[in-house]
Amino acid sequence: MRWTLKPKPDSEKVKSLSSALRVEPIIALLLVQRGVKTFEEAQKFFRPSLEDLHDPYLMKDMDKAVWRIEKAIAEGENIMVYGDYDVDGTTSVALLSSFLKSYYPDVSTYIPDRYDEGYGISYKGIDFAHDNDFTLIIALDCGIKAIDKVAYASKKNIDFIICDHHRPGSEIPKAVAVLDPKRDDCKYPYKELCGCGVGFKLIQALAEKRGLQINDLLPYLDLVATAIGADIVPITGENRVLAFYGLKVINSYPRTGFKAILNQIKKETLTITDVVFIIAPRINAAGRMKHGNHAVTLLTETDSEKAEMYAAEIETYNTDRREADKRITEEALQQIIENKEEEKMTTVVYQEDWHKGVIGIVASRLTETYYRPTLVFTKSGERLAASARSVKDFDVYNALESCSEHIEQFGGHKYAAGLTLLEEDFEKFKAAFERVVSETIEPRLLSPEISIDAEINLNDITPKFYRILKQFGPFGPGNMTPTFMTQNLMDTGFGKCVGKDELHLRVVVKQGNSNQFTGIGFGMADKSDIACNGKPFKAVYSIDENEWQGNVSLQLRLKDIRE
Repeated sequence: MRWTLKPKPDSEKVKSLSSALRVEPIIALLLVQRGVKTFEEAQKFFRPSLEDLHDPYLMKDMDKAVWRIEKAIAEGENIMVYGDYDVDGTTSVALLSSFLKSYYPDVSTYIPDRYDEGYGISYKGIDFAHDNDFTLIIALDCGIKAIDKVAYASKKNIDFIICDHHRPGSEIPKAVAVLDPKRDDCKYPYKELCGCGVGFKLIQALAEKRGLQINDLLPYLDLVATAIGADIVPITGENRVLAFYGLKVINSYPRTGFKAILNQIKKETLTITDVVFIIAPRINAAGRMKHGNHAVTLLTETDSEKAEMYAAEIETYNTDRREADKRITEEALQQIIENKEEEKMTTVVYQEDWHKGVIGIVASRLTETYYRPTLVFTKSGERLAASARSVKDFDVYNALESCSEHIEQFGGHKYAAGLTLLEEDFEKFKAAFERVVSETIEPRLLSPEISIDAEINLNDITPKFYRILKQFGPFGPGNMTPTFMTQNLMDTGFGKCVGKDELHLRVVVKQGNSNQFTGIGFGMADKSDIACNGKPFKAVYSIDENEWQGNVSLQLRLKDIRE
């Protein structure tokens, strides 16, 4: 692993902020690294306020979207709320449909079938809308590239409003309104909203029309926070405010569906990490293993008994998902070894019977193993479908764009994308993808990086220091959990490998005359020779709390150690 110590920010700025806030210089340094340089900025950082959310009408086409929805309601039209089958899509649909239904009954939801219709807006969905007298479709978390499908709907007298956050192509669909902060001609101040975040801006604008206040929309923020966590968008700016209040809702007044999920797993206070690893996989499991409709049904259910029943079903889907994920990952790893592809710049694997619903998870696992831009393909009807995942600082979307002559359709982000292609183009695409990545990726990006915020001593770690660190949350891209490096650590003689298969490393360390701290390194048993040989070593870690038999103590969550 590469250890990269972040450059020290301007010492005068750190000193000035430390004095203004009356905090230790290390706290001020961490804040300046995150772009927080004044007392006022620190106040906004530590005390996020809903008043800091931007005016939704700053988003291009927002006025047109609100006008068209109001017209549909005034004229009694049927409205379809359409969204993708992943967490961002299903939470978006639950958010907008439940808001509209709170004052207008003729609203229905539609989630495309992952296997029959694929990603995004489908002709089948439009035909369904036409056959059932829907004249307005509001698409969430998809649609920015659906040029032909929006035109097809228009011929059937169906209007579209698109709420997306993916990068547009060279042409924008001819919809009534296209809300996407990543449009070149959109001057919205914050560009990193997820699909559910764009949906929230729409209900914020609609709520203003109806004389509602921002606090009236608080109950919807549990959905937004979940989408922010699951879609791995930066937790900065507006997203940080939305995630902060969304977590408060999840932990204080969760919607009935969330409460039913939480009852399944018996966890009390959730962080954004818990949302990503506990709630999001369960919501996702519905679309992966069965149908995304199940997730929307759970998220909009208000009857607790029904919600418990739906949550139990989704728990079953999640168990099935875990089993499929484990099996396919093992098969993919075996394929890489047999084909002797470990030395390539990319990882591209294919097996026609792999479950389409879990190839994205498998791609993430392979990326963790080989740390290469990764594609996992499976058969999907007459074509091959793939999920792509990338490594830090490499844009896999751009790489796919460079191979577009071999691809039928693709979309996504810098670090995650999806594509389909014809089976006869697979080998040509595979060769092109390897060539493009080889020519454009910097060699250093092919080994994982640990980004270190600062070097500190163990004596710097106090309960007060940790209390302030906790207030830096919610953590995520753009505001990661602070990571530290400490040198000259010595094991006090209690270091050992622990866990069922002794895969983890537990040490009790000191630095000179400092207090002792327990450190735990998951999957780091192979480092025991360095840590437990009586010689000094250095470690990279974050700080968290360990609760044991009712006692809570600070511990070092080890990320790596070196002699």
